[in-house]
This record gives sequence, structure tokens and C-alpha cells, in this order.
Amino acid sequence: MSILGIPILSLMIFLPVAGILVLFFVPKEREGLIKNFSLLVTLLVFAVSLAVLARFDGSLDVMQMVEKRSWLPGYGIQYFLGIDGISLWLVLLTTFLMPISVLASYSGIRKNIKEYMIFMLLLETGMVGVFLALDLFLFYIFWELMLIPMYFLIGVWGGERRIYAAIKFFLYTMAGSVLMLVAILALAFYNKGVTGEFTFDLLELYRLNMPAKLQLYMFGAFFLAFAFKVPMFPFHTWLPDAHVEAPTAGSVILAGVLLKMGTYGFLRFAMPLFPQATVDLVPVISVLAIIGIIYGALVAMVQKDVKKLVAYSSVSHLGFVMLGMFALNIQGIEGGIIQMINHGLSTGALFLIVGIIYERTHTRLIENFGGLSRVVPLFAAFFMVITLSSIGLPGLNGFVGEFLILLGAFKVNKTFAVLAATGVILAAVYMLWMFQRVMFGKVTREANRKIADMNLREIAYMLPIILFIVWIGVYPQPFLRKMDASVKHLIHQVESRVQVAEKDRPYHERIMARYFETDGETR
Repeated sequence: MSILGIPILSLMIFLPVAGILVLFFVPKEREGLIKNFSLLVTLLVFAVSLAVLARFDGSLDVMQMVEKRSWLPGYGIQYFLGIDGISLWLVLLTTFLMPISVLASYSGIRKNIKEYMIFMLLLETGMVGVFLALDLFLFYIFWELMLIPMYFLIGVWGGERRIYAAIKFFLYTMAGSVLMLVAILALAFYNKGVTGEFTFDLLELYRLNMPAKLQLYMFGAFFLAFAFKVPMFPFHTWLPDAHVEAPTAGSVILAGVLLKMGTYGFLRFAMPLFPQATVDLVPVISVLAIIGIIYGALVAMVQKDVKKLVAYSSVSHLGFVMLGMFALNIQGIEGGIIQMINHGLSTGALFLIVGIIYERTHTRLIENFGGLSRVVPLFAAFFMVITLSSIGLPGLNGFVGEFLILLGAFKVNKTFAVLAATGVILAAVYMLWMFQRVMFGKVTREANRKIADMNLREIAYMLPIILFIVWIGVYPQPFLRKMDASVKHLIHQVESRVQVAEKDRPYHERIMARYFETDGETR
């Protein structure tokens, strides 16, 4: 499928780059033109992604709209793109949030606007590329590419501690990425040893049947890269600083898309490439996910800064996603994917809400608010819907994701499901308590009586998010239908290559036998 002779997936990736090339020739004094042109580019990318959605066949479990060209044949590297039901909605989420983020930056960004928009467009190229790449080398290029613009977005346009937050974000994610690069190279060399072909083709590497011990090592390397990105407990410490110091659009993209690259990485790479290690490590990862759910919620509860509270809530929400994915059944994985979309919408919207009020008051401390529902009723209405979405109220999107995840977890381990359910209760406590302190009661500061309500631009970028929050909450079937075949195929990929021998032995004995005894590799 192509548009104007350009393959559609490549068009979606490189349209922002074309926009960057045009922006180079626009004088930096033409700030209005720069903003509007950047918005136009992101809207065009979104339109292209809708064309992809329209042509996508949800009944197929194979990669669609595949683009494959030889790139560096001597090194087995190809320009290889494709999309399936797992990556489809994450691509759509990215292209949907980008114009919203650009529009939200119109008033919040007041210096170096041209450079800011260039970095935003470059970030979009990196993010879409990550979700579409099917060559591990190409994937790594896009993975690293997105670090650069996000580093500058935090470090140049962030808050007072922006340099510290940017460096911390870069070092943490880079540390995990380097280990993943080593594992990617090891995979390619192992494949050459088995098949005689040196390749980074992901679909070819899926066919490898590696010894369990080797799977464990490589899974560990991929795990660190993706766990830092999610971020899972205890790899989350960079997240609150990055979220708090990033500009509003940076926080939206960070929460909405970048964190999903870790969870997507588990689904696309770690699980199908290393199925035995995946199954064996399910209890460990599930426990870490549950700790993240409860820990993130408890820490969010004691925050004084609204933005930091939302940041810690992400640790809790992403814990739900990980728990669902590693239930390794269709309910859990589909719930995890839907919850990725929900988190992108709800938490992205919460950061927009925080940005709107911060632009008017220049504070994010909860104690500085109170009684705002009387002053800004429209803002209060949007805030209420998004808060209820975040805590998983039935009829809104958050409920669908959490329900499917808990259902999937319950089928595997009832204790895990019960413990995770406490996170839902804690989320209701910290979100509603925060909302009550900000919105209800007396107006505690005289200056807050003069706060202006939302303007047309702010309403324009919040309304589409509300639409999807309600749509997914009321009728999620169109979203689930598109991913059904791909998720079933992923589960089959994992289950069909996992050893069932010794399944009746206690977990610790089975793991010791498989990975630590001399003949473990043959079991």
C-alpha cells in the first residue's frame, strides 16, 4: 500500500523528517508559522495512520503492509517494516497524541520555538519507527533516535532541575539499551552458528530454538532495557524527575508513548524470542509488577505536587500492564494492550490538565489550590472525567483495561489478582483525594479567584481525548477485534516452544534443574 508512490509505513515515519527539512528554511521569528506548520505535519501523519487503520485486516495474524529492502547486505541488515494487531494501536496512539501535544505547546513554550518543534517532529519519527521496525538493527536505531529529542526537550524546555532530570533519563535508558545491543549481536551470531546466515530479521530469529540457559541470559539483557523504559519497580527512579521537569508536551509524550515502548518491547521481542525464559520468569515479573502497583499508588498518595502524583500513578498503572501481559493468556495480554492505550489517553490528559493550571498559576502544589470548581467549572468538568477514567470507573476506558487484566491474572494466580486489585482501591483514594483538595472547599488563595477557564484551543485538544475515553469504556470491541488474531498468534508462539517436562515439580526445583544444573541446557 502506498500514497503518491511512497510506501505508507515509510511515509508515516519520514513525513515528520520532511517537515523538519522545511522548518530549517523558516525564519525563527515566524513563530506562528512554525507552530501551525508543525501542527499540520502531525495532523498529516495522523491522517496517514488512519489510512493504515482502514486497510488493516484484523483477522490476519501476520505482519501487514510489509516493506522490505536490503540495506547493508554484508551485515545482514535490512530496512524491514510491518504492522500487526499489537503495534497498530500503539502507532495510532502516537500519531493521535502528537498533534495534541503540539497544540498544547502553543502558549507554554516561549523560547527557541523552531528548535522545539524540530525536536518534537524528530521524536515522532523515532517513536513510530520503533513500533514498525522488524529488523533488530533498525529497531535499535529508532530506539536510540528517540532518546536524543526527549533529552533536549527535558533539558532545554524543562523546569528548574531540568539538566539533572535530562541526564538521569538519558543515563538510565542508555544503560539498559547497551545491554540490549549486546544481546541483539549475540542473537545474530547465534543464528549464524545455527543456520549459517547472519541476520537481524526478527521474523527469522523467531524460529530459533535456543537452549534455556542462553534464553535466560538474553532475556535478562532485553529485560533491563525494557524494564527501565516501562519503568518497572525498582527501575523507576528516573521517571518522577523526568515527568516533573519536562514541559507539558514532553510529559504527555513520555507518559503516553515512551513508557509503552518498554511494554511493547516485551511483547514484540522478549516473549517470542525467549519463550522458555518468559514462562519461567512469570512469577518473578508478576511479583515486581504487583509491588509496582501498590508502591506507586502509596507513594502517589503522599505527594504534594500534582504532577509528581500523576508521575507515580504511572508506575502503578504500568504495573497493571506488566501483570496482564505476563499472565500469558488472551484476556491478560489484550487487557495489557488496551491499558497501554488507556494510560496514554488518561495520564496524557492529566498532564495536559496540570499544564493548563500551571500556566495560569505557576504552581503545582496541591496546598495552593482549593475551590477551583467554582472558578473554572469547565476545567473542573474535564478534570473530573479524566480522574474517573484514571481510577477505572465502569463506562470509561480505564475499567475495561483493568477488568481484562484482573481477569487474565485471576485465571493464572488468584493471589496475584487479589493483591493487584488493591491498587484499584488505592488509585481511587489518591486520585479522588487530590481532586477534592484541588477542586472543592473554599478558595484558599485570592489570586485563584481570577483564574481564567479553558479557552477554545484547550477545549479543542481535550475533547478528542474525552471521546476516546468514553468510546473505549462503552464499546471496546472495535479495538479488541483488531488485535485478537495477533495476540492469539503470540500466545501460540510462546506456548508451542515451551518445555512441559517437569511442570509438576515445585517452581524452585524446576528452575534450578533447568538453569543451574550441569545438564540444564538439555532439559
